[in-house]
Amino acid sequence: MNEIQNQIFDYVIIGGGAAGCVVAARLSEKASNKVLLVEAGEDFQPGTEPQEIRDTFAGSAHSSPRFTWVGQEVAWPPRPGNAPDNRKRVRYAQGRVIGGGSSVNGMISIRGVPSDYDGWEAAGAKGWGWDGVLPYFKKQETDRDFNGPLHGQEGPMGLQRVFEERWPGFTKGFIDAAREDGWRDLKDKNANFGDGFFPVAVAHNDGRRTSTATAYLTRDARSRRNLTIIDQTRAMRILLDGKTVTGVRVIRNGEEFAIKAKEVIVSSGALHSPALLLRSGIGPAAELKEYGISVVADRPGVGKNLMEHPGVNFGCYMTPDSRLPHGLRLPMYAGLRWSSGVEGCPLGDMYMIPMNKSFWHSIGERIGLIMLWVNKSYSTGELTLDPKDHMATPLVDFNMLSDQRDLERLKIGTRMMIKLSRLNALQRSVTEVFPISYSDRARRFAVFSRWNQFQTFVGGQIMDLSGPIRRMLISRLISDNLSISDIENDETVMVEWIKKTVLGHYHASCTCHMGGADNPMAVTDPKARVYGVDGLRVADASIMPAVPCANTNFPTIMIGEKVAANILES
Repeated sequence: MNEIQNQIFDYVIIGGGAAGCVVAARLSEKASNKVLLVEAGEDFQPGTEPQEIRDTFAGSAHSSPRFTWVGQEVAWPPRPGNAPDNRKRVRYAQGRVIGGGSSVNGMISIRGVPSDYDGWEAAGAKGWGWDGVLPYFKKQETDRDFNGPLHGQEGPMGLQRVFEERWPGFTKGFIDAAREDGWRDLKDKNANFGDGFFPVAVAHNDGRRTSTATAYLTRDARSRRNLTIIDQTRAMRILLDGKTVTGVRVIRNGEEFAIKAKEVIVSSGALHSPALLLRSGIGPAAELKEYGISVVADRPGVGKNLMEHPGVNFGCYMTPDSRLPHGLRLPMYAGLRWSSGVEGCPLGDMYMIPMNKSFWHSIGERIGLIMLWVNKSYSTGELTLDPKDHMATPLVDFNMLSDQRDLERLKIGTRMMIKLSRLNALQRSVTEVFPISYSDRARRFAVFSRWNQFQTFVGGQIMDLSGPIRRMLISRLISDNLSISDIENDETVMVEWIKKTVLGHYHASCTCHMGGADNPMAVTDPKARVYGVDGLRVADASIMPAVPCANTNFPTIMIGEKVAANILES
């Protein structure tokens, strides 16, 4: 590491995730820029990625401690007010590998709707309205199915859809039920922003995952003499001379050392970017003083405004001919976006998608999910440092359903799931439909291990052979003795179930959000520069002013493209 320590880099990027890989690749296209990318997890040369990373079924990598932050837990439900906080903290799988979330999550390539970004601009993120972000959505993609003014054809991220003639039986049954219920076929969700169903665009190349690591950090990009990548290196804090960045202090293999930089770009994700700022003295002054950290810049918004997509799920025991065939690995093929009609909520504020494989194991191969979430949520939580160990994974409280509009819309969505699940089109592909209430045992089985693989293989065979045993296992391990009729017939039971089982979808965002200089809660300006500090930017999902009506992978890549362009233009 002496060679790195003896250099002064023009740009040091902290985090090789969905946005960080983009920023590193784009900045190093200019030969005079000396760029260093620092990744906490493993790096892989193109073509050497482990099978779990290459696989288009995300569950294996997503469930593996090798590729995610070990020990990262979160609280989902709303805070209990004055009562003791007995909420369960559960594992939250954040990518800790080159490519970040784009290497472990579902690869869904959806932009959201124009009102998302016009709302960002109205909130003070000048230049981030729909017309301002569309060129960067187009720049990142090559859409192999659709062309036209809203699509890119020359970008690194290849998009493909699996169309209806190849859908597995469960997916087809769900969409046929939506069609029976009167919803229309949008065909292209990234250009048609109405209500209806559509095939899902996925970032893959003929069955192999496309992450920002594989798409942007190609062999040609890595061969640039001005780009250096170091992995398994964790940033401890940003180094400053007064309020001017001079570099970053990191730890690698137990050795601490400083890296010098003219500018630091933090791209560590919505949980770890604010944690790094807090450790560096940038954040709410009173909170920093409690930690014993000297205040460099009093920015009250660091770690606040945490957003996600709150949702609940129904499980469906699929008939053998409705499960994923051997030739398909993707678990999701089509979705339904619609408008709740709740006052003050935008169009397209609800989302539902059938998942043909709920977990990586044998039981997961048999249980499909109807996943429901509020596509445009309003509840906010917060992230803080662990006061006992500032370098530990941060303490995360999503505080979901704290805004009543989110709870009301999950009730509306739950009734919609009940309605669709009873239509003949869907009933033909399933034998049981039940509300999911994840037990501790079910969560333990979700973590990849050989022992879990064996146990779930045996369990899956038994569930296929015996209906009574299957129903007993579902009741005890998955649905917590609750039926669809129970939640349909008693709204109190429905609300209790929603509050108990609400969860997010790995779309954490907004903890360093952009805004105007007159907004005291804004952390960065519209150029992604951190207020009150010179030479520091943030480029990832944390700078979103509000979570968009979309899985956050493609919007985060867009952020990487736009921030890199802003830097190159300055």
